[in-house]
Amino acid sequence: MQALQQNRAAGPAAAQPAGLRQGPVAAVAAAPRQRLALRQRQQQQQQLVQQQPWQQRQSQQCRRGSLAVTASAAGAGALNPEEPTAAQKIVAFKEAFWKFLRPHTIRGTILGSTAVTTIALLENTGLIDWALLPRAALGVLALLCGNGYIVGINQIYDVEIDAVNKPFLPVAAGELSQGAAWALCLLLAAGGVAITSLNFGPLITGLYCFGLFLGTIYSVPPLRLKRSAIAAFMIIATVRGFLLNFGVYHAARAALGLPFAWNPSITFITAFVTLFATVIAITKDLPDIEGDKQFGIETFATRMGVRNIAFLGSGLLVANYVGAIAAALRFPALFNIWTMGAGHAVLAVVLIYKTIKLDAAHYSQQAIKDYYGAIWLNFYCEYLLLPFLAWGI
Repeated sequence: MQALQQNRAAGPAAAQPAGLRQGPVAAVAAAPRQRLALRQRQQQQQQLVQQQPWQQRQSQQCRRGSLAVTASAAGAGALNPEEPTAAQKIVAFKEAFWKFLRPHTIRGTILGSTAVTTIALLENTGLIDWALLPRAALGVLALLCGNGYIVGINQIYDVEIDAVNKPFLPVAAGELSQGAAWALCLLLAAGGVAITSLNFGPLITGLYCFGLFLGTIYSVPPLRLKRSAIAAFMIIATVRGFLLNFGVYHAARAALGLPFAWNPSITFITAFVTLFATVIAITKDLPDIEGDKQFGIETFATRMGVRNIAFLGSGLLVANYVGAIAAALRFPALFNIWTMGAGHAVLAVVLIYKTIKLDAAHYSQQAIKDYYGAIWLNFYCEYLLLPFLAWGI
C-alpha cells in the first residue's frame, strides 16, 4: 500500500523519459545535439553511396526499375491475363494450318510430283527450259491445294471421331473453328481449280476436279464412302495411284510440247503405287480402331482385327517388292538392276523387320503408329528411287 501511494504521488512524471524528467531546460539543450547526430549519419550514408562503383549504382537502379516494370506488367496482366498478342495469334494460326494440311500427305504429294516430272525431263533433256519453272511450281501448288482440301474436309466431318483417335488435329482440338476450317477448304479448292484451269488445259482440269469429287464423297454425307472399306480403298488407290502419276506426267509432257506416251518407269510406278495406295488405305485405320468402333465406322481393321490387317498389308507390299525385283530381272533393257532390284529388296527387308517388331510389341498403340509411319516412309523412298529406275539404260 505504501508503494502504491508513492507511485500515485509520483504521477505522470514517473512515466516520462529520463531526458524529460530532467526538466524542460535540459530537454531543449539536448535537441540540437540529436539533430546534429542525425545529420552526421545521413552525410556518412551519402558518402558511402558515392564511394560505390558506378556499375554497382547502375545495377541497383536497374533492379529498382525492373521491379517497377514487373509490377506494372503484373497489374496489366491481372486486368486481361489470357489475351494473346497479334503476333502470337499469327503463330498459333500458322501452326494449326500446318497440322490441318496433314504434313505426311504433303510430303508424299511433293515427292511424287517432283519424281514424275523429273522422269519427263530426263527423257527430253534438250527441251528443258527454265522459263517453265514457274508453271511447274504452280502445278505443285495446285496439287497441294487439292491435297489440303481433301484432308481438310475429312477433318470437318470426322471431328467427333478425331476427338477420340486424333485429338491433336486442329479442328478436333479446337485450334481451328468449324467456320475457319470450311473457309480454308473452300479457298484451297477454288485456288486449285483456278490454277489448273488457267495453266494446264481441260483434260488435266477435269482430272483435278474428279479427284476433288472423289475426296468429297469419301468424307461428306450422304455418301460418306469412307464408311465402306472397299469404296474407301478404291478412292485412295485411284487418287494416289492413277490420278497423281498419270496427271502429272501428262502435264509435264504437255508443258514440253510433247504428246502423251507411256514410259516404262511411269507404267511401273502407276501400277506399283496403285497397289501401295491400297495398302495405305487398309492400314491407315489401324491407329483409329477404337474411335471407329465407337462411332460405327466399318473398316478392314474393325472387321478383321489389327494383327490380320497388319500382316495383310505387309504381305501385299512384299509381293509388290517381289514384283519389282522380278521386273528388273525380266527386263534388264528397261530397268537398272541395282536401283530396281536391290533397292526394292532393301525396302522389303525394312518392312518385314517393322512387321516383326509390331508383333513383338503385341500391337500396342505406339507400335501401331510406328508401323504405319514406316509404311509412309517406304512410300517416300519409292518416289526417291523412281528417277533412277532406268539409270544408265
